[in-house]
Amino acid sequence: MIRRRADFSLSPAKTLWLLLAQALVIAPHAPRLPMWITLTSIAIAVWRYLASRWQWRAPGRVTRILLLALALAGVLASYGTVFGRDAGVALLVLALSLKLLELTQLRDVMLYLFLGYFLITTSFLYSQSMALAGYMLVVVLILTSALMVVSHPAREARIRPRLRQSASLLLQALPVALLLFLLFPRVSGPLWNLPKDAHHGITGLSDSMSPGSISQLSRSDAVAFRVDFDGEPPANAELYWRGPVLSHYNGETWSAAPPRRLRRSEFHVQPPGVHYTVTLEPHNRLWLFALDVPGSIPNDSYLTQDYQLLARQRVEQRLRYSVTSYLKHTEGARLSHYERRVALQLPAGENPLTRALAQRLRASSGNDAGLVAAVLRMFRQQPFVYTLNPPLLPTHNGADAFLFNTRRGFCEHYASAFVLIMRDAGIPARVVTGYQGGQYNPIGGYLIVRQSDAHAWTEIWLRGRGWVRVDPTAAVAPSRVEVGIEAALPNEAPGGLVFSHNSLLRHVALMWDSLNNGWNQWVLGYDNNRQTRLWSQLGLGNASWQWLASALALTVSGALIVLFGYLTLRQRGANRDRVRDAYQRFCRKLERRGLARAAQEGPLDYVRRVTRARPELAGRARRITQLYIALRYGPTPNAAQLHKLRGLIRRFRVRRVRR
Repeated sequence: MIRRRADFSLSPAKTLWLLLAQALVIAPHAPRLPMWITLTSIAIAVWRYLASRWQWRAPGRVTRILLLALALAGVLASYGTVFGRDAGVALLVLALSLKLLELTQLRDVMLYLFLGYFLITTSFLYSQSMALAGYMLVVVLILTSALMVVSHPAREARIRPRLRQSASLLLQALPVALLLFLLFPRVSGPLWNLPKDAHHGITGLSDSMSPGSISQLSRSDAVAFRVDFDGEPPANAELYWRGPVLSHYNGETWSAAPPRRLRRSEFHVQPPGVHYTVTLEPHNRLWLFALDVPGSIPNDSYLTQDYQLLARQRVEQRLRYSVTSYLKHTEGARLSHYERRVALQLPAGENPLTRALAQRLRASSGNDAGLVAAVLRMFRQQPFVYTLNPPLLPTHNGADAFLFNTRRGFCEHYASAFVLIMRDAGIPARVVTGYQGGQYNPIGGYLIVRQSDAHAWTEIWLRGRGWVRVDPTAAVAPSRVEVGIEAALPNEAPGGLVFSHNSLLRHVALMWDSLNNGWNQWVLGYDNNRQTRLWSQLGLGNASWQWLASALALTVSGALIVLFGYLTLRQRGANRDRVRDAYQRFCRKLERRGLARAAQEGPLDYVRRVTRARPELAGRARRITQLYIALRYGPTPNAAQLHKLRGLIRRFRVRRVRR
């Protein structure tokens, strides 16, 4: 049986405002949460609204403890733990929803809203985009308005004035927040470490490649990195962004060998170099992307013997680094015994048809270069098809099935088959994965490289030349390398505005990306180095961070004290003016009935004359006058008393006297 209570209750209108705030707080997390958590939150929200409408009694302590235990068990069953980013956020969502069951005091409502403030900030654990920051600003506005609505003494607080007050508070806080952002000392490194699962589910290249792996990645139009060139960028066909180098093959999957640091210069560059700055999105791996071959590398990174650029720590946050690459270079003519053995490794008994093909082509070719030309000519002249939707290949002898049966594949199919042919023919070869090309953004003047630009090509060792890049995909689909995947696969390219054939939509998408890039560079990328340069421009280059922190704290505190004093005096004056305006409305009501107040007449003298003339008004008139005097001549006017005065005057009626 449902019982009612009357000691504390929220009106349906205020409850809806709270539930709106909760929905906006949970919305960014909803796609990542198990369905049962979302449904539980909705069910509790519906109950809360009905309880406020019908004044139902809140569940008892035993019931609430049982529900909390079930929530903990559910999170443990869904995530295998109650710790970490994902499980922690799920627990916070459930805690926010379960708090609706015990809103029996104003204190409970305050805790509920403060929990909402905390939960919305956890969205930054998943994304720091400009769109999310704007959304969170709106949610903070709604939460602050809800805080004012439930704190208002009236039974039904109007929402529009609360929204204006919340917006005013946020605008007043903006200068202080901007000052702290620009001048508060930045420490090198994070203030805390994120949970281990905070970097899971990041889209990007892997350190292994199997049929279909890159084609699946190429369906995503997510940004991998952006590049600012010093001067004109190279042609699209020269934009090979080197990533993991794969040398080991087990018959189905290519994998990378353990990285070995390049301890001596084994290549000779030919000027001019290409200087550029990369803004890399986090991918939770060590590799950095650069054009072949890097001549100068950023700090906290190193080159491996296969010329891959690696960071010393995983890239778990957006990283900006500068590189100088040389597109023309030559390498030493010597290949070590270990490198040759790795670059010729093949599983025994796999792909006999591919091995026979390699031997025939070797026999008919005069040299290594002739063999390469013959294989590329085969890809170009025979009915091979470049597609994002190739048929599945068998686990064993997959290269035979591709070369002699399906003949439909993506870049990883052609790269893998080409390397196997080269190795069967005795030529050292390896697969290189990374990105090829990019989309130039004329609005921001930079190159956008997306996951859809993921690519695989090959390198072979030629005597006297060293490692030479060969891209077999260019023989099958030249437009993929010269223009991009959209030109090579117009009907299969990933969807989205960036690939839209509508010029207006494409322009809007590029403009939005330019705004996001500015946000990344100047807000998320505002690090210790940029702050140091700003301090130097302000003449504070020699000051210690301790001195600057103390000076900033004193400045902000003084500014807040001055602002608080100004707003207090202004609010006090505004309240007193509202008191006077309300009393004048009271006087005008009496004046219309022939009881005008004289200029020299004070409030007490006036109410005495009114009560003598109209005894039936004595009680109401005295209450209004006493409350007016208390507000007008007492301490700072109280908002609740001012509201009461307005209500008394609004309900004050003076009937016309019949003669």
